[in-house]
Order: sequence, then C-alpha cells, then structure tokens
Amino acid sequence: MTSSASGAPRLLGSLRSADGKAVVRMEERFDADVADVWSALTDPARLGHWYGDVGGDLRVGGEYHARVFASGWEGTGRIEACEPRQRLVLLSKEPDQPYEQALELTLTADGGRTALVWEERGMPLEYLAGYGAGIQVHVEDLGAHLAGRGRCDSGARMGELFPAYQKLAANVS
Repeated sequence: MTSSASGAPRLLGSLRSADGKAVVRMEERFDADVADVWSALTDPARLGHWYGDVGGDLRVGGEYHARVFASGWEGTGRIEACEPRQRLVLLSKEPDQPYEQALELTLTADGGRTALVWEERGMPLEYLAGYGAGIQVHVEDLGAHLAGRGRCDSGARMGELFPAYQKLAANVS
C-alpha cells in the first residue's frame, strides 16, 4: 500500500480492452521464491488467509467455487490450465451473466524473488476502473500474506485506488 511522491497511489495495473471487453493486467515482484508464491495462489488453506474461501475439484478441468473477501464476489469457475509454479488459467462466470471471465496468473523466478503477472479479461468495460482497483487490492493482499502481514481494509484501499484507475479507464475504448 504505497503512494508515489505526489501522494497518488502506486498503480500496479494497466487497463485495455479486447473484443469489447475489459482487460486488467497487474505486474508485481515479491520477496518470495516461486514455490512460496505458487503455494499462496493454489493452496486453499493459504488462499483463505488473503483471498477468500476456495474449494472444489482443484485440478485441470475441475470446477471450483469461491467467496472473495475483498469484493464479496461469490461464484464458480473452471481450471483451464495449470503448469505448476509457472502458469494458472481460471475461467469464471458471474451468476446470470452471458459472459465468461478469464484469470491468468504467470510466475517467473527472479533470483530469490518472484515476478507475478495477474491478468483478468472478459469483464464489462463500464466496470474497468473498479476491476483495476479491486484486482490491485488482491495483488497487494497476496504481497502482505507473503510478508507475514494481514489483508488491508479493502474498502478503504479501493477508495484510494479507484480515482486513479478511473483516469486510466477514461483512455480505454
């Protein structure tokens, strides 16, 4: 939860559109090795500390269910691809919505650190700024977990991040 010298929050994300849908891409480096970051992203017990309650058939092709702490989102999804310690692709669908969202997580070892790219795509464009702020909260909560800290006050943090993501979203069509 850092701010730049100007007092504006440090943004981890970039926003764009593809095929008329929103795309949010976050990039961050953690002071943790790939095995630790992978475990925090895939072990339901660890996810329960920073992300939300996740369960189900947690293997490729399997269906999972989740309740996300920061946003309150509840839903189901499917595990599309899993390359241990490298890449995870999840598809999810909002209840009563015709579209499917994709989440792709990519990990790269960087010495004793890990670079994470978290990209979500397929959301409605009108909610792009909110998705940007919310996904950054998830990435920051992951970093806090890896550092042995607790989750942030997601409502307050979203309030700090949302105006900056609104400015970014205004340039996306």
